[in-house]
Amino acid sequence: MLLAIFADIHANRQAFAACLDYARAQGADRMICLGDYVGYGADPEWTVDTVMGLVDDGAMAVRGNHDNAIGTTAESMNAVAQAAIEWTRGRLSAAQRRFLAELPLTLREDDRLYVHSEASNPSRWRYVQSSADAARSIQATSAHVTFCGHIHQPALYSSAAAKMTSFVPSSGVSVQLLGGRQWLVVLGSVGQPRDGNPAASFAMLDTATKEITYCRVPYDVEAAASRIRANGLPLWLADRLAAGR
Repeated sequence: MLLAIFADIHANRQAFAACLDYARAQGADRMICLGDYVGYGADPEWTVDTVMGLVDDGAMAVRGNHDNAIGTTAESMNAVAQAAIEWTRGRLSAAQRRFLAELPLTLREDDRLYVHSEASNPSRWRYVQSSADAARSIQATSAHVTFCGHIHQPALYSSAAAKMTSFVPSSGVSVQLLGGRQWLVVLGSVGQPRDGNPAASFAMLDTATKEITYCRVPYDVEAAASRIRANGLPLWLADRLAAGR
């Protein structure tokens, strides 16, 4: 089975549509969504509707911290992120808000665990920024491979006999997730990459060969930025898209 795995879409319709088109053209059999469907971007209604449709068609989806913030004021966010969340609350229907609130924090399928942030304490929304962070997540689960997002920067970590390895994967180059090791696959962001490359980021996993390939998909960045500006959201959210920061 060929899985397409997306994280941190952030209401960026142009980026998500481009990634979905690319994944389908590559023959993706199933979609996996790792949270943060809303926040920052200007098309939350379309994005949530799209994820709901994917789930109806057999996709798996977990909840991210921005999704969680729609239904609670307890999430701690910076002023720009908070402004986007407050704007988003007014755009979503009751059904869309309920869908986000009812999403699980983690899902397990076969030897794979899906989570937005990391596995040791998913509701704390910790970032995986180092090998120590990755080790904490890996040690919290028996899964062969854990997939997460949250940090908006691609990375691959693995552990064997308490020894950690890490590297930044190259786009379009398959990596085999070898047995005998546990892996943490950190997805880049579909809707707001922060690794200096503005192209949308996601990954595809062949469950038969256990090969993962990170994908970068160009999209109409200016159209997404224009939507942000036109809706009165903080201008920085538009400007950062072109820089991939």
